[in-house]
Amino acid sequence: MSHKKAVVSGRPKLVVLGTGFAAFSLLKSIKRKHYEITVVSPRNHFLFTPLLPSTTVGTIEFRSIIEPIRTLSDITFLQADCTRVDTAGKQVECKHHDSDESFNCPYDSLVIAVGAVNGTFNIPGVEDHCVFLKELSDARIIRQQIIENFEAAAMPDIDPKERQRLLHVVVVGGGPTGVEFAAEMHDFLRQDLKKWYPDISGESRITLIEAGPQILSSFDQKLSAYTQRHFKNRDINVRTESRVKSVDAGKIIIEPAEEIPFGLAVWSTGLSASPLLDSSGLAHENGRLPTDEFLQLNDHTDIYAIGDCAMITDNVLPRTAQAAQQEGKWLAKNFDRQRTGKEPRPFVFKNLGMLAYIGGNTALADISNNIKTSGFKTWIFWRSCYITKLVSFRNKVLVLFDWFKSLVFGRDISRF
Repeated sequence: MSHKKAVVSGRPKLVVLGTGFAAFSLLKSIKRKHYEITVVSPRNHFLFTPLLPSTTVGTIEFRSIIEPIRTLSDITFLQADCTRVDTAGKQVECKHHDSDESFNCPYDSLVIAVGAVNGTFNIPGVEDHCVFLKELSDARIIRQQIIENFEAAAMPDIDPKERQRLLHVVVVGGGPTGVEFAAEMHDFLRQDLKKWYPDISGESRITLIEAGPQILSSFDQKLSAYTQRHFKNRDINVRTESRVKSVDAGKIIIEPAEEIPFGLAVWSTGLSASPLLDSSGLAHENGRLPTDEFLQLNDHTDIYAIGDCAMITDNVLPRTAQAAQQEGKWLAKNFDRQRTGKEPRPFVFKNLGMLAYIGGNTALADISNNIKTSGFKTWIFWRSCYITKLVSFRNKVLVLFDWFKSLVFGRDISRF
């Protein structure tokens, strides 16, 4: 496989599609002044998704975990959607994010880091009646819906069955995001809503639905079992080996025909291919662009793919922030190596382990074969790790202040 080296004289045009972990890591790590960098994305900020569940209940405020892309020097940002990659003309076709106007953006090298979208597995009613948890807008909807449901349930003339439905939160998907949201919701319920809605908070329920035999299947089995016991002790109903058949207004149908009423349903079951992959004209497999060990598309030496939208042939990595971040940083170093006439190095993934918050100041850490911990000390470790991983000093200060504020004053229950 030949590898196209960046232009030595002048500044090569580098176009980056996306503003997620992979793209932001590349942009932070690369020596930007040596390139003419254009970033194209419908989202003008980086979102630190590991703390997204905390924003749904106000443990952390929304703006504390985002970093505007324009804070990076020596880049041009265009808020737009890429609709097609013209490999022959070496340009990407883009559409304005808020209109149908279009434009072309030429490149010498292209990095596709558009991530993935929420997976519904073509289950009827999911998109119409469930809320996803992938973007900040999703977290805002969830937060507003929780308060709206509690206010409606507090009305004196409401039917008891309707009140029970409104106060039932259903989470579909037993992965880290679903588990952490259920944990945050339970903390919110016991630490704040119980105080402000004393007459109805006792009727609230949380149900976690997982199609597989256990929750947190990517973690060590003992940690998974520990989480299930922890949830049981905290009255979070965990239903494993339960497959959702369809979703209607206010109710989820579980195979074969069981109905579960809900006031809020959060869908967190996995990822599907970004729409760009179908419209781009590039070959992809199972919703991901295949690359070689240099993160380069197999058929195009000037196009690279990193993050959730990509997979290294014969070395498929998990769709995690950790993997995306490492790929972005590695590719940045390879660009700089090629710019100075050096050979690129094949990507090597270093598994740093997994963390998860499970509520009640308790967390899990699955670091290696020898380090698998849970409890309060692990929660301190969880918070410490994420503080260090936040991408700016501003983010670090804001998140620390939010944690302090929610501890001292409680979470805000205003609906606005």
